[in-house]
Amino acid sequence: MSPLSRLTLTNPWHFLALGFGSGLSPKAPGTFGTLAALPLVWLALQPGPWFYLGFTLLACVIGVYICGRAAQDMGVHDHGAIVWDEVAGMLLTMLWVPLSWSTLLAGFILFRLFDILKPWPISYCDKQVHGGLGIMLDDILAGIAACISLHALLQFGFL
Repeated sequence: MSPLSRLTLTNPWHFLALGFGSGLSPKAPGTFGTLAALPLVWLALQPGPWFYLGFTLLACVIGVYICGRAAQDMGVHDHGAIVWDEVAGMLLTMLWVPLSWSTLLAGFILFRLFDILKPWPISYCDKQVHGGLGIMLDDILAGIAACISLHALLQFGFL
């Protein structure tokens, strides 16, 4: 039995872990999971920045359970199809960033770069922390690094 066959999109935890189904992409599921986060970024920003902060923190906190549960149900730690961590990381990337096509594109690129390249300490956490927290932590750190980078680009007038 394949690990993916142990998950179902009708299970709400699996549905979220799979990034609303985007993690089922046969190629680049992390990229598709990040793309799936973009409508959430826009929707969560509508009520204002404090709602966005609360929504993002909630996505990170419950993400530990969501990702851990999906990994346990699959019997595989951090399977590529589990992309809720990318969703949360992209939400973090856009924290207190004015929303425009250019900031969204720059945030997407920066987050994917930090998530793929995993510079220290992201790489350390990716290798040393396990379970749901381990799945989430490297993307949380990538999101924070991308957010700081995005704010720097904005501050120095590059966006």
